[in-house]
Amino acid sequence: MLKKAFIFIVSCLCTLLIFTNLNNNHVNADTKTYNIGTDVTYPPFEFANKNNQYVGIDIDLMKAIAKEEGFKVNIQPIGFNSAVQSLQSGQIDGVIAGMAITDERKQKFDFSKPYYKTGFIMTVAKNSNITSLKQLRGKRVALKTGTAAANYALSLKDKYGFKTVTFDDSDNMYNDVVNGNSVACFEDMPVMQYAIQTGTKLKIVTKPAQSGYYGFAVMKGKNQELLHKFDDGLAKLKKNGGYDKIVNRYINQNTIAEQKKANENSNNEHTFIGLLKQNSGVFLNGLWKTIYLTILGIIGATIFGIVIGFLGVIPNKFAQGISTTVIYIFRGLPLLVLALFIYNGIPSLTGTKIPAFIAGIITLTLNEGAYTAAFVKGGIEAVDKGQMEAARSLGLSFGKAMKKIILPQGIKIMVPSFVNQFIITLKDTSILSIIGILELTQTGKIIIARNLEGFKVWAIIGLMYLIVITVLTWISNYLQKKMNS
Repeated sequence: MLKKAFIFIVSCLCTLLIFTNLNNNHVNADTKTYNIGTDVTYPPFEFANKNNQYVGIDIDLMKAIAKEEGFKVNIQPIGFNSAVQSLQSGQIDGVIAGMAITDERKQKFDFSKPYYKTGFIMTVAKNSNITSLKQLRGKRVALKTGTAAANYALSLKDKYGFKTVTFDDSDNMYNDVVNGNSVACFEDMPVMQYAIQTGTKLKIVTKPAQSGYYGFAVMKGKNQELLHKFDDGLAKLKKNGGYDKIVNRYINQNTIAEQKKANENSNNEHTFIGLLKQNSGVFLNGLWKTIYLTILGIIGATIFGIVIGFLGVIPNKFAQGISTTVIYIFRGLPLLVLALFIYNGIPSLTGTKIPAFIAGIITLTLNEGAYTAAFVKGGIEAVDKGQMEAARSLGLSFGKAMKKIILPQGIKIMVPSFVNQFIITLKDTSILSIIGILELTQTGKIIIARNLEGFKVWAIIGLMYLIVITVLTWISNYLQKKMNS
């Protein structure tokens, strides 16, 4: 019976992956829809506007080229580092995220013709006395993971003797400097200029270094048709004025002045009430996605955990070995590592795409399921062994003795752990933002990237988590009372 249940779970997961892959291939083949990764926040190239819609030079340029060349794009704002990893694993077809064309990157990626000039600069807080690289010795510098600007800074690290800390998005990197935790950060010139002109409290203290260009990237030797379409569309847009129109939409001085004025005049939108009113729909969508992930994850984890937990208590050394090994592996792996391995590692090995949402469910099922298996096994083993021996001596089979005598007692021991695991799963969904799932935490990052109200937004999100967890705790206490009454 346990063997059939285990085979059923594995079959369902395999069928889901095969169906998803066939569906992705069908969509790409028939409608020429390409999955394009981009950053979460990198204004003026990509950012969420006040309506929480993604805009920017990269976004508009990609859409305009797709329209010009007759194909469709599914743009996925998953963060620069995640986008690069997803491209390498075959989860997406291309990356447009203010990606500087470098010799190192050319070894792994094929780039389009350049579409924007850039250079790397160092910035410090407005009230800082630091004016040169020499003053960084012994101090901490903030960098953004995987960027060319970060690589440039690392090449100077030994020479100037500074320490580094890395962040996955620009906003957290900027805030680390503004708040005084780091004394400087390195960024691409046009991005930093836009950020400062629209209100970020930093200043540029070095001239642009290693001037280069941004390009659209695909994996080396793959998606060449898409790359040619991008180049052809870019050439057409430059010729008909569409390119200049897109760029001026975001870096024209009048546009920047209007954006800065809008930020200064939107004080009411930066209060707790104002933030809730402006982003209520987005907060609720993020909360719903979190709850949905939690429910599906806990269902998968419960089934997986019960099967593995039972394997650990049946009188069979091989089954017990499987249970112990599975629990050891998936409890030992950090959830973040497991999520990246499933979303990026497996596709790079098998060539089969796994949608982020499916990868998230599998991650929760395996990780939370291992913990569930441990307390299922522990709950059963907590029942006095003499009861099983007595039942067997009366002629009951192992299965009947387990069903009639052991499980009713073991379940009472397990129920609090089940509800507690539900709460843990709810909190663990926040880690899945690393693979681009737009749950509550990722929603918060996007909102903060626009209004820079980190304290207030995280306070709102923290309160939302606490409310849901409080309700679950009440349910847990109620169930415990009912079970013990």
